[in-house]
Formats: sequence, structure tokens, C-alpha cells
Amino acid sequence: MRARNYLMSAALVAVGLFSLQAAQAQQNVTQRTDLVQSDISLPGKEVLQVRVDFNPGVVSINHRHPGEEVAYVLEGTLEYQLEGRQPVTLTVGQSLFIPAGVAHIAKNVGPGKASELATYIVTKGAPLLEPVK
Repeated sequence: MRARNYLMSAALVAVGLFSLQAAQAQQNVTQRTDLVQSDISLPGKEVLQVRVDFNPGVVSINHRHPGEEVAYVLEGTLEYQLEGRQPVTLTVGQSLFIPAGVAHIAKNVGPGKASELATYIVTKGAPLLEPVK
């Protein structure tokens, strides 16, 4: 009986640790919702519009895009660090232009969730995001 109680306790601890790790993993990511993807009048280019949600404290990877991005803050406070520039902090209703090929990161620096509306004019068929080391 004692061994059975020990095994049950160990199983409950393992389940609890797994649940905690899964919850932490979910908190450390961004969620992307694709809204629009369409060809435009420039040959070989397309427009994409995406909503990106950041949990508190989440930082994107350092990356660049194969075209321009306009980021518009929908909710919360986001800090953008563009390669070679000082960080810029934006709040609801503010926007930022990110030139093609410029490496950057975005970080939720507010106390709650943050969201941006990202609009891209990019090379059609190219990966939208290129990680930068």
C-alpha cells in the first residue's frame, strides 16, 4: 500500500511538472494570425497583413523580411530594436516603418499582452521571416 501511494504521488508530481512546462512554453511565444495575402501591381511582389500577439515579456527572434514592414500597435507596449538604431517604444495607435532587409526584434515591455498589425510588401514566394544570428 505504501509503494502504491509513493507511485501515485510521483505520478501527480510528474503530471504537475509537465503541465507547468507546457504552460511556460506557451507563454514564451508569439501567436500569428494571417489576415490578408494578395498579389499587388508590382511584378513579383505581394502584400501580407498579419496580427501578432505577444504574451508579457516575450521577445521575437532577431530576424529580417524580404521587403518592407509597417508595424502598428493594437494593444499594449512594444519595443522595437532595428539593426544600427536606438530602441523605439510604441504604444497603442503608434506605428513604425521597417525597411527591407533590416534585422530587428520586437519585445513586449508592458505588463500585459501586446499585439501588432504587421503589413508587409515582400517578394512573392520568399520566406516571410529570415532568422539573423
